[in-house]
Amino acid sequence: MKYKFLIPVAIVVVIAAILLPSFFFIIDETEQAVVLRFGEIQKSVTEAGLYTKTPFIDNVRKFDKRIQIYDVDAERIYSRDKKTILTDTFALWRIVDPRNFIETMKSEQIALTRIDDVVYSHVRNTFGKLDYDDIISGQRTDVLDEITRLSANDMKDFGIEIISVRVKRADLPDENRNAVFERMKSERIQEASLIRAEGNREAQKLRAEADKEAQIMIATAQKEADIIIGTGDAQALAVYADAYNRDPDFYE
Repeated sequence: MKYKFLIPVAIVVVIAAILLPSFFFIIDETEQAVVLRFGEIQKSVTEAGLYTKTPFIDNVRKFDKRIQIYDVDAERIYSRDKKTILTDTFALWRIVDPRNFIETMKSEQIALTRIDDVVYSHVRNTFGKLDYDDIISGQRTDVLDEITRLSANDMKDFGIEIISVRVKRADLPDENRNAVFERMKSERIQEASLIRAEGNREAQKLRAEADKEAQIMIATAQKEADIIIGTGDAQALAVYADAYNRDPDFYE
């Protein structure tokens, strides 16, 4: 009989164990939450800790506060030089204002659809101002930073921060790649032929100039030789004339 009083105590403990979790909720370091009552937001929670709520009436919706990766669907875009490019991009994002997020986006799935639309729109418009070679050159960090800035500006009113937009792949579709590679190969062969032809023309020009210089040198040497011979002959005649004038009988 002396243990009968324990039965009510046990009942109270059991009831408390069942009901107490309905009065509290826990948010850890990776979470944030919004407390809803009949669909209306009562408060938002962004710091870790133990919080109270009205049991059976309040509903707690938790969201991840860490950076998340969204892989944007691969899409075809057109470069400024009218080439079709298959782009595969991803976005780093996170929820920074859970109240604003739940009021505007309602759910993470709707948010991801919105991110997909925004990022694709800015990738299409920005890459559309560039030539294909500029897009695939790897020198596109400034372009991607601009896409990130534009996307972040579009999503900030939804409680979402776009941290970075990056491209995993920007390439020609399979059906166009071989044709473009063959065209590029043909262009390189044509360029090589032009370079060889230009080299041959330059070589012929150099040979012609060398032949001309050689002919000039030979003609100059011949002229100098003729002058020397002529001078020698004149000197010989002068010596002969002088000798003859001195002793004409010697030459008879």
